[in-house]
Amino acid sequence: MSGKKSEEKQSFIAEARRSQIIEAAITTLDEIGYVNASLAQIAKRAGISTALISYHFKDKNDLMDHTLMALLAGSTSYVLERTNAETTVREKLHAYISSSLAYQGTHPKHNTALLEIIFNARTPDNIPYYKLGDDEDEEELLLLELKQILLDGQSKGEFRRFNVHVMASAINGAIGEYMFVANPNLTSKVDLESYSAELVEIFDKTILNDREESNN
Repeated sequence: MSGKKSEEKQSFIAEARRSQIIEAAITTLDEIGYVNASLAQIAKRAGISTALISYHFKDKNDLMDHTLMALLAGSTSYVLERTNAETTVREKLHAYISSSLAYQGTHPKHNTALLEIIFNARTPDNIPYYKLGDDEDEEELLLLELKQILLDGQSKGEFRRFNVHVMASAINGAIGEYMFVANPNLTSKVDLESYSAELVEIFDKTILNDREESNN
């Protein structure tokens, strides 16, 4: 029994260390970008040795893969938790948009790190990560959730008929655009609350069945 407890403790410590390294990798990506994010730079920010990173991750690519998974898991759980808490399809759509934007607004460092990995990392076959989303079987959970909301809305007659794939892409595109209009260097910077409210209203008018819209 004591041996099992010891193994569990070691596993917990190792997981905590890996989380610490991943968080340091996110900070490094945000501060100096993917190209300059060496293991030495990440170790410096984590306050540990490079050798300790190498003990937990094979190399930089392995660390970046795990960092990417952690970033996606964080945003996915945040949005799904809030979307699933709603009951009607319209409320779910509103929650999807507002929570996706809220996560961006409260996790700017994570957004930068995610973009740095997606647009700079490459597979062993030299394929950029941003080109790996073309396979329908590998669509991310958030996109699948959004498409299901749109399909449910259509089947219930609350949403008008439209191409679900195109509409989902438009919604996610508008959500992703926030990080550009929120740039503090822009004189026309838009605050999170205004952008979120405007987006919800825009897609309400775009998606709702005429009958549903007239009732609101």
